[in-house]
Amino acid sequence: MADADIWAVVPVKELDGAKQRLAALLTPAQRAALAGIMAKEVLETIAAARGLAGILAVTLDPAIIAFATRLGARTVTEGAREGHTGSVMAGARLLLREGRGGMLTMPGDIPAVSTVEIEAVLAARRPAPSFTIAPAHDDLGSNAVLCAPPDAVPLRFGDNSFFPHLDAARRCGIEPVVVRQPGIGMDIDHPADLAAFLRLPQSAGTRTRAFLEEIGVARLLAERTQR
Repeated sequence: MADADIWAVVPVKELDGAKQRLAALLTPAQRAALAGIMAKEVLETIAAARGLAGILAVTLDPAIIAFATRLGARTVTEGAREGHTGSVMAGARLLLREGRGGMLTMPGDIPAVSTVEIEAVLAARRPAPSFTIAPAHDDLGSNAVLCAPPDAVPLRFGDNSFFPHLDAARRCGIEPVVVRQPGIGMDIDHPADLAAFLRLPQSAGTRTRAFLEEIGVARLLAERTQR
């Protein structure tokens, strides 16, 4: 169905100190660079997808603010230091105040996402009130969530949020629509995620993969397993 006034909400943490769970493998500078490259790829892909009314980046990072602004996205700082859930809910509150029809939220660390996948999630949306979700590859995280209206279902993100979100939707009287997409599903938080990303066909041609190859991540992962 046609998408009426659906806005993308993308929370992006400050790049300095990002991706702490990769600290055993990457230096602070490498982690900051990786987080920035991923977030910019995600924002670019969202901007190229059809069917969205706009993009709202929730961040305090000056580099991401500048990049998002050049893309034509709006940026807000409210909630940006309140964790992933706090950032998303700040975006949802703003969209509600403006009377927007819905919110599609995705994290900034799914660099293999494609416009086709985003458009598939949008196309799967049912008439409001509705809840559409694309889980992480391990069925633990919630990597794309479309709520119409923006507050249709209470959200709480984390390492084990997918099935709780399905339950939350049903408690609201909404049968969730699940859309599995390999690019959306491949978030990068742990060293094992880096290995899985490198194996993912959808990672080919991304700047994230080029950066990981440039810094020799495959070699670093191999050395880590040999210790």
